[in-house]
Amino acid sequence: MAALPRPVVFTNGVFDVLHRGHATYLAQARALGASLVVALNTDASARRLGKGPDRPLNNQADRAALMAALESVSLVTFFDEDTPLELITALKPDLLVKGGDYDMDRLAETAVVKSYGGRALAIPFVAGFSTTALVSRIKAGR
Repeated sequence: MAALPRPVVFTNGVFDVLHRGHATYLAQARALGASLVVALNTDASARRLGKGPDRPLNNQADRAALMAALESVSLVTFFDEDTPLELITALKPDLLVKGGDYDMDRLAETAVVKSYGGRALAIPFVAGFSTTALVSRIKAGR
């Protein structure tokens, strides 16, 4: 982390089955700074999110390998807690970015980032792309 060019942008998520919405979101996040750190939910953390008993479909090592292969991503790490609050506190990114469905002012992570002078921003979703919807379509044979 110390070797990354600043400003450092931080985002997190499961990123189970990568799709166009993810790629667009990550490229937009990266464009906001000089580096992008992506914190992935561990498999155990992802299961606690309640997305279904068969999720994540891809294990954390596979998800990390795909994420690290993306041009927009500078560093990949994991967190096992329900939120990346401890990781954000330790890493102190310049900018916290989340998907458009988050109310940034209600997140404890936002308060931490702002406490040391950082910023928090929600990036609008790309309409029509969702891993949950994609998994449902695959299961339905479409």
